[in-house]
Amino acid sequence: MIAPYYGDVADGLADGRALWLTTTDGVRIRVAIWNAGGARGTVFVLPGRTEYVEKYGRTAVDLAAAGYAVMSVDWRGQGLSDRALADRMVGHVTAFAEYQRDMDALLLCATTQDLAKPWYLMPHSMGGCIGLRSLMRGLPFHAAAFSAPMWGILMADYLRPVAQMLTSAARWCGFQHRYAPSTNGQSYVLTAPFDGNTLTRDPDMWAYMREQCAAYPGLALGGPSYGWLRAAMDECAALRALPSPAVPTICALGTEEKVIDIRPVLARMATWPQGRLEMYDAAEHEVLMEVPATRAAFTASAVKLFAEHA
Repeated sequence: MIAPYYGDVADGLADGRALWLTTTDGVRIRVAIWNAGGARGTVFVLPGRTEYVEKYGRTAVDLAAAGYAVMSVDWRGQGLSDRALADRMVGHVTAFAEYQRDMDALLLCATTQDLAKPWYLMPHSMGGCIGLRSLMRGLPFHAAAFSAPMWGILMADYLRPVAQMLTSAARWCGFQHRYAPSTNGQSYVLTAPFDGNTLTRDPDMWAYMREQCAAYPGLALGGPSYGWLRAAMDECAALRALPSPAVPTICALGTEEKVIDIRPVLARMATWPQGRLEMYDAAEHEVLMEVPATRAAFTASAVKLFAEHA
């Protein structure tokens, strides 16, 4: 079924389109497809928390130029996909296993849409957590290019026991749907100034993100819930206990990363037999939304990896 796609703010390919999918647990999610005829394979761009498919319109242009079809998704609870709570600005799930149902629907759609193989992953932030679990499940991806993967939640070490206690209490006392401490229902890109932001050094990309949420407020999302925070901590801990999958991988981190905990990323990439860490000088969290030279370098590295594992 055709879904809305805001091509006027995506700045993507003219053939961009969106579809509604229904997951096995009955959640309606939105996916987007660009360059469906790309013959070199398909890149699955997995967004981070708060994100939506239009944000990757420019990324799709770059990947299509290299010959790839591109598919992305609004995870449940964000973008135009179903949101679990009456307050649409709360980012909420009860377990990260829910996102794997979104992944399964995404792959089924790619099959029914006859998108070219091989299939590759390009996950960002929270999408990196979901993508790593997908690789560990054995989903059929030939290679992966991670951007600032959320393999750890950034907080002071002394606060971790407090966060565990608070999120446990939220589950037992029935307030896991409320905003996690220090967060609220406001969109970061719509309320934070460019100067001092933690996402990008590029004013053009900052304006691109702001204009999307300003034009279509239904895309925006606020802070996470207690439930999401506990689910994220549980999933990161579970992933840390598992070995890296036998999939060729690169992982991009900016030297000015301030959103995720980089320690689990450094630890995993140091021991991933087929993995390579790439550090981008002065870059912040959103490598694919950074200054043109950084974006181009990471995209070129990803495309090279994909071509080597065709």
